[in-house]
Amino acid sequence: MSRKRQRLVPDAFGLKRRRERGQAEADPLRGESGKRGGPGTRRGAACGGRTAPPAPLPVSVTWSLRPGSARAAVAELVQLFPRSLFEDALPPIALRSQVYSLVPDRTAADRQLKALQEQGEIRIIQLGFDLDAHGIIFTEDYRTRVLKACDGRPYAGAVQKFLASVLPACGDLSFQQDQMTQTFGFRDPEITQLVNAGVLTVRDAGSWWLAVPGAGRFIKYFVKGRQAVLGMVRKAKYRELLLSELLGRRAPAAVRLGLTYHVHDLIGAQLVDCVSTTSGTLLRLPET
Repeated sequence: MSRKRQRLVPDAFGLKRRRERGQAEADPLRGESGKRGGPGTRRGAACGGRTAPPAPLPVSVTWSLRPGSARAAVAELVQLFPRSLFEDALPPIALRSQVYSLVPDRTAADRQLKALQEQGEIRIIQLGFDLDAHGIIFTEDYRTRVLKACDGRPYAGAVQKFLASVLPACGDLSFQQDQMTQTFGFRDPEITQLVNAGVLTVRDAGSWWLAVPGAGRFIKYFVKGRQAVLGMVRKAKYRELLLSELLGRRAPAAVRLGLTYHVHDLIGAQLVDCVSTTSGTLLRLPET
């Protein structure tokens, strides 16, 4: 990412303004417009139903809750996840690309995410539609939703064993057969049960990705929504659109996860360029 882009992306999300002048200026991506009534004011429809700030976090992790930290970015992004769309059956998922929209120094973002992963606070999963598409989930959310999804099922015992033994000890995206059988003591039928439960998906012969039960519907919505929001910019004059104007528009039916959720992804994945103008941040399709 160029030095110029590193300056523009934080401005697009109001990070620089919040550091230097508090919260006096509007940030359309956070649902702010002009003078606000207070910190609880939100643009609910654009933010996928976000109506409340994140819950207080344990003291042990508050070290990283500073402007521009990956931990703070993930905490904010999971608030945009539309839980009700999935009947609260899925853990809130943020994407690595979305984190880059709030922490434009990708090296720093990856380093901080790796530290959180090694500490066991987050899990990173391969979403499958792209090799670089990584979902980020808080470990406790993952554990809670997986237990709920598997409650009373024939594979519940294998899942509970996996959550108790493998999850705390190994933060990897994937697992090898020797690792599962020799290190953690799983038999082949138990590994098959984990695949049937949706906790693991086949990577190749003898290895499996960590997965989220029922995540297929989320991936389908995400891919369709990304294309729909890109289409909104592509159809605009000169293939560019003000961020505030985009967020003020009615979302197409394919955008099930919320415009704000997708805009974070488009900027972090560099599918659009951010251009600073006197009218605000402009989103422009890169020249091909």
